[in-house]
Amino acid sequence: MVLWVILLCTLVTLLLSGLYVLGAFRRRRPNEPPLDKGTIPWLGYLLEFRKDSSEFLKRMQRKHGDVFTVLIGGYYFTFVMDPFCFGTIVKESRSKLDFRTPAIQLAVQVFGYKPIEATRSIVHASSTKHLMGDGLTVLTQATMESFRKLLLFNLRSGEKQVWQEENLFHYCYNIVFRAGYLALYGTEPPQGAGNKEKAEEQDRLQSNQLFQEFRKYDCLFPRLAFAMLPPKDKREAERLKRHFWNMLSVKKAYQKDNVSGWISDQDQLLAENGVPEYMRDRFMFMLLWASQGNTGPTAFWLLLYLLKHPEALKAVRDEVDKVLRESGQEVKAGSPPVTVTRDMLNQTPLLDSALEETLRLVAAPVLVRAVLEDTSLRTSSGTEFTLRKGDRVALFPHISLQMNPEIHKEPHKFKYDRFVNPDGTKKDFYRHGKKLKFVSMPWGAGVSTCPGRFFATAEMKLFVFLMLSHFDLELVNEEEEIPATDISRWGFGTMQPVHDVRFRYRPRF
Repeated sequence: MVLWVILLCTLVTLLLSGLYVLGAFRRRRPNEPPLDKGTIPWLGYLLEFRKDSSEFLKRMQRKHGDVFTVLIGGYYFTFVMDPFCFGTIVKESRSKLDFRTPAIQLAVQVFGYKPIEATRSIVHASSTKHLMGDGLTVLTQATMESFRKLLLFNLRSGEKQVWQEENLFHYCYNIVFRAGYLALYGTEPPQGAGNKEKAEEQDRLQSNQLFQEFRKYDCLFPRLAFAMLPPKDKREAERLKRHFWNMLSVKKAYQKDNVSGWISDQDQLLAENGVPEYMRDRFMFMLLWASQGNTGPTAFWLLLYLLKHPEALKAVRDEVDKVLRESGQEVKAGSPPVTVTRDMLNQTPLLDSALEETLRLVAAPVLVRAVLEDTSLRTSSGTEFTLRKGDRVALFPHISLQMNPEIHKEPHKFKYDRFVNPDGTKKDFYRHGKKLKFVSMPWGAGVSTCPGRFFATAEMKLFVFLMLSHFDLELVNEEEEIPATDISRWGFGTMQPVHDVRFRYRPRF
């Protein structure tokens, strides 16, 4: 009898524990946001959120208002859609709202890298030194050299050449990825290849092979991040991880020439903090995706929008040509390819605006913080909510800011000069007559702002600058509509198109 009582109590305990884990007992407390758990225990709205995050959040906002809590895959997320709350959230103390917990889980899940306590400070210090200021000037020069090696090396003088056709997304992603990779991770030593020309050919070949494998992993990334890969794809993801851990290993890195200080400094500091070599190999893979996973797709969208808007293409190209003339350079037959410097890139307000407008349209990150203790949040309407300890708070600026018609008139249209005044200064934006601090958040904000944003911006601008200065460009089908975005990638930075677009190019001289 006693045994049966013990067994029954154990079963009841397990059942109650299971129901608790599944969220059956969660109830809305006073002052908490509206709670919506969905109909599927534990999963909640995971499948709907994964299917189309944007439409799901719009529906929840219509149903519950600007602040609401939903169950997604065992976690309770409080989404804040009021843009005037964003500053408070991103500036809140990390003892209350911490971005590191979700970031660590993603790093382990996707890259196999387990961060140590010092990882963030190491990345921040190295990025400040090498991806900003004088360090950025050096890295921009290295990237220019990479583009010369990949994009301009086969330009021939003489008569105009015939048009060459390519897929625009693949072309942009391929060239930008490889240029960034070579600038950051180093190049083949001439003495190892035999001479400089052979070394450059090996760089082109090896970087292209690496890109092909990177694209395979990139396509798996969204489902891998949500732990929703079927067994076959999961095995492929593990194969690709091992491939990149090997190709980007620190042993191979130190056999290269011109390895950037950003890479070498971080590896040295991790080693000094006791991180084993195999884990530093994984860190190198994480850095590759962080630095190159969004720049190529963004460059694609920027060029595509310019090609679809002739007045924008002309205005930006005229600006590029003007900067070239003022630098004493000219694109013409028989002349060497131009050299674009960081100072030249700082003289392009129209290109800056066109890039920012592109990011407004296609950058869709979800900014997440773990709630470490009950935290009060006051909305712009004066309503005060309590964020519950153990939950997560999330911002989705693409809906709240970037596509908000109250902030950006005709938000679905590409307006290359949206962010610049006629005198070249940056525009201010308002909602309900009140000036906004954030009007677009492609790089995140606060302590989790992307530390590589200045290098990424320089890399994308440099690519477009060179394309516009050296080539005539046009779409093969000028009537083709801009493709829809792949909604499976919502929340992971720059969106990608559901299909590619054919374009053609030829040297301008």
